[in-house]
Order: sequence, then structure tokens, then C-alpha cells
Amino acid sequence: MLKEFRDFAMRGNVLDLAIAVVVGAAFIAIVTSLVDDIIMPLVGILLGGMDFTSLAITVGEASITYGNFIQAIINFLIIAFVLFLMVRSINQVQARLAKEEEEAPAEPSREEQLLTDIRDLLKKK
Repeated sequence: MLKEFRDFAMRGNVLDLAIAVVVGAAFIAIVTSLVDDIIMPLVGILLGGMDFTSLAITVGEASITYGNFIQAIINFLIIAFVLFLMVRSINQVQARLAKEEEEAPAEPSREEQLLTDIRDLLKKK
């Protein structure tokens, strides 16, 4: 059972997924900092100095911090937009590369070259 687990864990897809999770966590930290430290202060200035994270409603002894929810929505929208731009760019590059591959004539295989040479030699005789 341990051998099977090791074989499963060492497959390329599992390692790729682990790397993606680590890179994704780092990416989230960067985007969160971008939103918290740069974008939200600018939005706050445009809205008259409003800070969304401080928005809250107190009901009895409970505090409902809906400002944090607004902040999370803005974070999500920015992350989704950045990922959209990245995927769009990658798709455009892949489409361009695929088009170049289609346009480039395929070189004949080694067998085809040999058969062509034999044909040419037979024509000469």
C-alpha cells in the first residue's frame, strides 16, 4: 500500500498540482497586498476617504462587519480579472503557435525520404 501511495504521489500530475497550490498561495498574497495597500486606499479616496474594512453594523453584542465582505468581493473580482487576462494571453500565444505550426510544411519522415530517393534512382535507370 505504501508503494502504491508513493507511485501515486510521484506522478507528474500530483507534483504539478502541488506546485500550482504553492504558486497560487503566493499569488493570492500578492493580489491581496495589491488590493489592500494600493487599490482600496485609492477607492477610499474616490469615495471621500471611506475605508470598507471598518464598515460594520452592531446588533446587540454582535458586530456584523459587512465591510470585510465587500473587501473580499473586490479581492475576488480583481483576482478573477487578473487570471482572465493571464489565461487569455496564454490562449492567444498558443493559438499563434498552433497557426505557425499549421503553416509550416511538415518535413518528410526518414522513411519518406528513403522512398523518394529510391523512386528517383529507379526513374534514372
